[in-house]
Amino acid sequence: MFFRPTRVGGRKRRAARGLARLVALAVPVLGAWLAGLFWYADRIPAEPPDAGERTDAIVVLTGGAGRLSEGLKLLAERRGEKLFVSGVYRGIDVDALLQLARQKPDDVACCITIGYAADNTAGNARETAEWMRSADNRSLRLVTANYHMPRSLLEFRRALPDIRIVPHPVFPEAFELDCWWCGRNSALLVASEFHKYLAAFVGLSSPGAARG
Repeated sequence: MFFRPTRVGGRKRRAARGLARLVALAVPVLGAWLAGLFWYADRIPAEPPDAGERTDAIVVLTGGAGRLSEGLKLLAERRGEKLFVSGVYRGIDVDALLQLARQKPDDVACCITIGYAADNTAGNARETAEWMRSADNRSLRLVTANYHMPRSLLEFRRALPDIRIVPHPVFPEAFELDCWWCGRNSALLVASEFHKYLAAFVGLSSPGAARG
């Protein structure tokens, strides 16, 4: 009976030492993660782009509000000769897209190509690379949400190393970049994009991942 408290006390001390080692390991890991998260947020474009520079093509990545309408606007303004919409669900054609964007089909329908193969950002980049080569284009304006732009540029520059890429972010109303850590939805979105960026950086983009 005299030895039981000693054994219990020993287990408690070992547990305490294990917990201390775990905390000592977790603190720098958490610090590095937070630093990376704020680094990524700092790379998200905060200002509207300069639309004056002309490119051979305009590329819109589907998956968010305002992207297609901005791409059609740029095409109508002749900021590019052609518009490529990547990652469209099968069964949707040009006329349907134009109707969704409230544009008259006769205005720009002749200059639009739709890509159906991509289902994530890496797929968008590969699909666009194939189209760019087939159309002999040397520059593109990339239209996607601002929070999605860092990862998109990473994937596109990897797939199109010889193509001049002009980023053209759009700014979803639901995403508050100025105080992204203040709201749960914006904070979760930045964290999710940061993790996807890290996966893309090390080449772990999954073909079956959701659209960005």
